[in-house]
Amino acid sequence: MKGIVFLGNRKLELREFPDPTPGPGEVVIAIKASGMCGSDLHPYRAIGNAAAALGLGAGGGPVIAGHEPCGVVAARGPGVSEDEAPTGARVMNHHYKGCGRCKHCRIGWSQLCPNGIVVYGMTGHGGHAPYMKVPARTLVPLPEPLGFEEGAAVSCGTGTAYGALKRLDVSGRDTLAVFGQGPVGLSATMLGAAMGPRVIAIDVVPERLRLARELGADAVINAKETDPVAALRELTHGAGVEASMDCTGNPDARVAAVKSAATWGRVCFVGEGNTTTFDISQDMIRKQLTIHASWTFSSIGQEECARFIAERKIPLKRLLTHRFTLEQAEQAYRLFDTQTTGKGVFVP
Repeated sequence: MKGIVFLGNRKLELREFPDPTPGPGEVVIAIKASGMCGSDLHPYRAIGNAAAALGLGAGGGPVIAGHEPCGVVAARGPGVSEDEAPTGARVMNHHYKGCGRCKHCRIGWSQLCPNGIVVYGMTGHGGHAPYMKVPARTLVPLPEPLGFEEGAAVSCGTGTAYGALKRLDVSGRDTLAVFGQGPVGLSATMLGAAMGPRVIAIDVVPERLRLARELGADAVINAKETDPVAALRELTHGAGVEASMDCTGNPDARVAAVKSAATWGRVCFVGEGNTTTFDISQDMIRKQLTIHASWTFSSIGQEECARFIAERKIPLKRLLTHRFTLEQAEQAYRLFDTQTTGKGVFVP
């Protein structure tokens, strides 16, 4: 089979790999959709020494990209029963493998395993290929109303937004500001609107702000044209927002997320990378802020997110603006790198 490998320096290759064979406790998923995530841009763009280290797994060989896989169970290894993983079952994958024994693994947070983890699509073969081998315990059921493309979105970007919103505990009593309207931010806008708060979306790209409006934002702010903190204060009669979320990792956006929060407000950092400086006393302590850091989600949270979307008939498919075959990978990531689109996904 062929799989996508990131080379850094905005280059990738479609390389030949053997079809996977499941070992004890493992299954093979036939991939029906594999999402493109903002995290993919880090290895895609890596330069210099960082690029030289890319695409290599624990065994030193190249790694297939893609950590948002969704498909059907195609094969089971020894020790995996038909009841545990029925052939043809529609599944997502919680894209981390830990030891399976520690307290974090046992409650579905295997990415927090202190004994070392595999991140599928980064350090282990991912979903940008026809097949993917994973431990059976990482499978997450895909609710029947959802399509495979929606399941791929839930498998990282949308699930990450859901997990952060749960940390913020948003409801109809709140105004929620979402900084960044990439796939994670757009998901937060859409899911946040379904949870009840008034949602204000902030970005610098007009196309993404238009999409945010369509997906449920009550108001949008172009941070390239106006000071987002001042605009949010104006929209809240000077009080600030009860909840804010940064999905960018940009230092300026993080500072704005904190400064725009009201007294007793809650802030959640989701976007990765960079360092950020705050006036701790003025911006945080004397406003009694609660600051959350949210890294993706548990396997339980992933299943809960999918059920939330299915039961409330949230039109997640509108987030998916571009579809590609594996052979179109170079074109797909060139476009995704512009950060002007909604969600992109590879489909057979």
